[in-house]
Amino acid sequence: MGKIIAIANQKGGVGKTTTTVNLAASLGVLEKKVLLIDADPQANATSGLGIDVESVDLGTYQVLEHSCSAKETIIKTSSPNVDLIPSHIDLVAIEIELVDKDDREYMMKKAIVDLKEDYDYILIDCAPSLGLLTLNALTAADSVIIPIQCEYFALEGLGKLLNTIKSVQRIHNPDLDIEGMVLTMYDARLRLSNQVVEEVKKHFSDMVFDTIIQRNVRLGEAPSYGESIIKYDASSKGAVNYLNMANELLKKNKEKV
Repeated sequence: MGKIIAIANQKGGVGKTTTTVNLAASLGVLEKKVLLIDADPQANATSGLGIDVESVDLGTYQVLEHSCSAKETIIKTSSPNVDLIPSHIDLVAIEIELVDKDDREYMMKKAIVDLKEDYDYILIDCAPSLGLLTLNALTAADSVIIPIQCEYFALEGLGKLLNTIKSVQRIHNPDLDIEGMVLTMYDARLRLSNQVVEEVKKHFSDMVFDTIIQRNVRLGEAPSYGESIIKYDASSKGAVNYLNMANELLKKNKEKV
């Protein structure tokens, strides 16, 4: 039985998609069967895995409106053991279309529950908002990973996200856990980066991944080639960081690495 993990933070530019794509690729290299669900209308995870967004006919939009089964939307990627439910700009309309539906927060959960038997991990790349798309992801998920960038406004809005998670736990998904917070865009040369690491670890201690994702040029270049960092440059710091994070995730879930 697989585990569904939402990667969420309503702040943009914190490394959500970078983390989702590269964690998926790293788990795939470690011989885990992974499904990535792109639940962001910007579709960056889709293009980041080398899929032409304009060619997407079936994806997360159709899954959420239940016009086809989730299995019909799954496509193979060039990353070993990684499949994808792609996104498209059409997904931006789903929040309006779902707003007056009964059980609107459960649309994703109902659609993907059967897929847990086919995958070890299902990762959901959430949109940078706390709207219905993110609520659907959190309601469907077993746990959530929160990327936090090592920048000045890192903790801004984090309280709001944690309140949303508590609200989802209380109303929609009592089994939702926080898998952990992962610090991204770390630059050891900057005092500010080190201060953010200290602050986050002081406040959240056990909830923070030991692995820190360092700022890395190759990590920024990889999506423009439609590749994960593992495929683009397996020897780069970014690749090593995400492989370490994947190993840490497996250990947390008591799996053999």
